[in-house]
Amino acid sequence: MTRPMLALGGAALALALAGCGSGEEKDAVPETATGSLEHLAAEVKCTPNMTTDADEIRQAVCKNPDGKFILATFSTDRGQREWINGAKDYGGHYLVGRKWVAVGETSTMTALRGTLGGDIEEGTDHAAHEGSHEPSDGATHSGH
Repeated sequence: MTRPMLALGGAALALALAGCGSGEEKDAVPETATGSLEHLAAEVKCTPNMTTDADEIRQAVCKNPDGKFILATFSTDRGQREWINGAKDYGGHYLVGRKWVAVGETSTMTALRGTLGGDIEEGTDHAAHEGSHEPSDGATHSGH
């Protein structure tokens, strides 16, 4: 009984050393980052291209080796939650921290989470409804 246990332990160690222990990587989320948009952008090594610079929200497009994403900071928690709730109707993948949000592809958000911490939230998936909005009678009337 000790050989199978040793073999299992050795395999787990080999996977962990090879970086294949995906369960362990998910648990290694750092404490959620805080700070200005520029500070957060510097943490993930991107130069923000500002699109909105207002008192309530600052928003920029960022690109780094992990992908392209939107980074937004908010002056209030309530303003952040209202923005997220409205944006989720359009789908997407959101990495949410205290008074900041990053929006992009799942793989990009997962990579950013490894640096910034935070929680991943999913927007509404409209893909299942796309085919139902096609006109059903367009062809029958066009021949008359």
